[in-house]
Amino acid sequence: MRFLAVDDSPTMLRIISNTLQRIGYSDVVQASNGAEALQKLQEQPVDVVITDWNMPEMDGLELVKAMRNNPKLKDIPVLMVTTRGVKEDIVEAVKAGACSYIVKPFTPQVLKEKIQQITS
Repeated sequence: MRFLAVDDSPTMLRIISNTLQRIGYSDVVQASNGAEALQKLQEQPVDVVITDWNMPEMDGLELVKAMRNNPKLKDIPVLMVTTRGVKEDIVEAVKAGACSYIVKPFTPQVLKEKIQQITS
């Protein structure tokens, strides 16, 4: 399974990639914002997108909306990983098309469970 990790923090991208590898997923493409993520999604297929919400240029919510409006990308599961933990934000992300939501910081076990939920 190929993942696209999207976050403007190089440290967070490394944490997500390392966590994915630890739970058995080694095929990870990275992008630093939503616009770059959309470009990478056009270049190569991915199975799951894991995105931050707060990013410059194009945030995670805009990315989810753009994916859901694109026939080629609309069915890719999106996992939102963010520091925004209030209920209204979670509802907004799900309404936009995010399949699930993780509040940072998270454990490898939580990431693994959410991936299994959205890909099964």
